[in-house]
Amino acid sequence: MRDNYFGTRVPSRFGLPDPSTLLLNLARCVVEVLAGVRGLDQLSRWVTDDVYRHLLKRVVLASRARQVTGGTVRRPQLTVGEPRITYPREDAIEAVVVVHQRSRSRAVAIRLESFEGRWRASAINVL
Repeated sequence: MRDNYFGTRVPSRFGLPDPSTLLLNLARCVVEVLAGVRGLDQLSRWVTDDVYRHLLKRVVLASRARQVTGGTVRRPQLTVGEPRITYPREDAIEAVVVVHQRSRSRAVAIRLESFEGRWRASAINVL
């Protein structure tokens, strides 16, 4: 019984805040980071180290592409759709948020996992 007392306790998603607002903001911020108008450091609190490194690589590639093509950094005009949320585990959420721009729409796939009483993104992919 003593071993179970000190074991790691996984909080229930019902004790965590509603993830919808975080999902909408993360999707918007990730697209703005890739566009070069928002700093990646602003997302560091909400993502794991692996996600941060993945996004950092994407930011570098997007920056190089803008330099080669002579593109300028402009704030994209976005319309963010409602997230589609699934619950694969009690302490995890997987969602897709569609972000519409003038020239195209992108799907932002996000996996949130509980971390110290809050949600944190353990995977983000922009399609």
